[in-house]
This record gives sequence, C-alpha cells and structure tokens, in this order.
Amino acid sequence: MIWNIPNTLTLIRLLAAPGLALMFLYFPRPYADWFALVLFLGAAITDWFDGYLARAWKQETKLGAMLDPIADKAMVVIALMVIVGFSSMSPWLVLPTTVILFREVFVSGLREYLGDTAGTLKVTVLAKWKTTAQMIAIAILFSQGIFEHYWKMSIIGMDDQIINEILTGKVEDLQNLSWKLAGMNWAGQLGLWMLWVAAGLTLITGFDYLRKSVPYLKGPGS
Repeated sequence: MIWNIPNTLTLIRLLAAPGLALMFLYFPRPYADWFALVLFLGAAITDWFDGYLARAWKQETKLGAMLDPIADKAMVVIALMVIVGFSSMSPWLVLPTTVILFREVFVSGLREYLGDTAGTLKVTVLAKWKTTAQMIAIAILFSQGIFEHYWKMSIIGMDDQIINEILTGKVEDLQNLSWKLAGMNWAGQLGLWMLWVAAGLTLITGFDYLRKSVPYLKGPGS
C-alpha cells in the first residue's frame, strides 16, 4: 500500500464519514449541524483535491482507485441517513434518498460480482456530475437544518398572531425572523430540488452500469 498525500486525503475522507453521525451524538444543535456541514464541505473539497493531486503528481494507485469511491459513497450514505433521521420523514425527501441508496448498493454489488471484469464499470463523467449534485444537495440540506433550528429557537414563547405580525411588518423584527424563515424555506426547497436532480442522475448512471454489465452476467448457453 502506498500512503502518498492523495491516498492519505482519501483515507481521511473515509474516516470522516462516520463523524457526520457522531456530531449529532455528542453535540447539541445547532452546533452539531454546523460541525457536520463544515466536516462535509471539507470532505467534498478533499474529494476534488486528492484526485487532482494524484493525476498532477502521477501518484494514481490501485489503493486510491479502490478507496475513493468507497469514501464518496460512505460520506453520501451517512449524510443522507442523518438528514432523513432529523427530518419530518417527508416522502419528497425519503423517495430520492431511497433511489440514491438503492443505486449505490446495487452498483457496489455489481462491482463485487464482476470481480476482475469490474473495470467495465469505470466512473463516467455523468457519474461525477451525479456525485457533485449529491454533495451540493446534502450541503444545502445541512444548512437548512441550521436555519430551521435558529427559527424554532427564536419563536419560543411566541403565539401565531405575534409571529404573523412580525413577518408582515406590523411589529419590529428584533429576532430577525424574516431572514431565518426565508433561509429555512429557500435552503429546504433548493436542497430538495438538487436531491431530486441527483436522484435522476443516479438512476441514469445506474441503468448505464447495468447495461454495460449485462454481457458479463449471462451464463453459459444464455
């Protein structure tokens, strides 16, 4: 095993994935949300850097090629698990998450079954866009959780009438409720739309991998 800088960055990203869930076990909100967002963004940045450095420094290895997709999948799967776990379990969130998780498990199973011929399932440009869309969606949804927490904390003790008067400008907005609500709504909607885009790309790339693997799945005499 070659522990160069690109491979080390990939390993750090892999080990950081469980940290997303641990943030919510050991820290109260919104600190857990902030730490998870920073950790996820840091992992997303290293995802770009390790591949770029490996190519630039000609340090591409089989270890890195093996660890990189595992680290990406671990980060995405755990992040989505955390987001769904702390959400209202809306079907609009659960459905694209299910599509993404099912595809990741399915493709991983294909790669394992194909063994030495798994090289036919090389990462495509569209698959890279899929991963990018997933990471953008997850980062936005983590930020939505931050806005939501601050919103709920700000309206403690307020009745609906007072909240409505503040939002309509009849009462001075000393708690900055307007931008907290706007941030929560915009981040929630944008994150959800991006997650659906990611789910669509996930389905397309999943079918592409299945199509490429079909000739190797046919048994003798098929």
